[in-house]
Amino acid sequence: MSSLLFKARRLAVAAATVMSFALGAQTAQAATDVRVGFIPVVGAGQLFVIDGEGWATEAGLNLKLTQFESGPAMISALASGTLDAYYGGIGPIMVASARGIDVKVYAATAIEEMTVVGRAAFGAQADAATAAGFKAFADREGRPVRIATQPPGSVPDTVLRYWLQNVVKADPKTYQITAMGIEATQQALLAGAVDAATVREPTLTVIQQRDPNTKLLALGGQMQPNQPGSVLALTGAFVKAHPEQAKALVALHNRATTLLKDEPNKAAAHLQKGLGKGITDLATFEKAVVSPASKFVADPMVIKDATKVMQDFQLQQGTLEKAADLNLLFDDSFYRAAVAP
Repeated sequence: MSSLLFKARRLAVAAATVMSFALGAQTAQAATDVRVGFIPVVGAGQLFVIDGEGWATEAGLNLKLTQFESGPAMISALASGTLDAYYGGIGPIMVASARGIDVKVYAATAIEEMTVVGRAAFGAQADAATAAGFKAFADREGRPVRIATQPPGSVPDTVLRYWLQNVVKADPKTYQITAMGIEATQQALLAGAVDAATVREPTLTVIQQRDPNTKLLALGGQMQPNQPGSVLALTGAFVKAHPEQAKALVALHNRATTLLKDEPNKAAAHLQKGLGKGITDLATFEKAVVSPASKFVADPMVIKDATKVMQDFQLQQGTLEKAADLNLLFDDSFYRAAVAP
């Protein structure tokens, strides 16, 4: 009798163990992989808050993050189907959509995040951010103002050219634009290889800390009012295959936007972990998150009108071959569901 009871208990334990492993396997399988491409800027801060707070794991999302040096660099990844989600500038997404790549903007991340800074002789000019200032520098130095920004079609390049042509109205002969990655831009500016650059946070804070003589020439709103910046975009394939997970990611994005605005120091710790690379300290990120260049938003419709202004300019410049249908590009259904009472 005791022998039979012992065997029964062993069978029960074995069954429970098998069941435990089975449930564990089911839980692991339930997590949905989300391949996310991002550019290393504070404007994509929601991503690092979602990841750092553990919300993605709780929602059954396994975020697989890949860093890119610019938005245009992510387009080929989107086109090849190796990315599901995109945290980067709106400009490349318009290009992708116009080329027939199935991708939509489901949330904004920030507005007016782009700035222009100047250093050395150019930055020291009182009239640096004027057409007269550009001309005075070119006449004095015998060369144009050298400006670093990201590749053509990116938000930094587009907004810089818009500012130079429509706001400053500088003579094109007085400036020279050089395309490079985000980190290379910071290095070139600090090394004196260029006179000015378009930068976002945390680069703006880092540069100002390393060189207090760096001059902020223009904030995002001065370059283009309500300037559309980084966005959360999702591929059609991912949304079709995982509609509930896509909806959950947008809801978490909105939640992260609230935390960034209400608890910036808490958010800064997550951004430092995601972007600091063990080099940039927490205090820098705490300052960057509350910078005038950090205006976090989630509602995609906030940037729709300004995106049309940007798109029209890109068409004029030839960096966009044809216009994207903004009514199709923007989808606020998941955002509206997230904020519904």
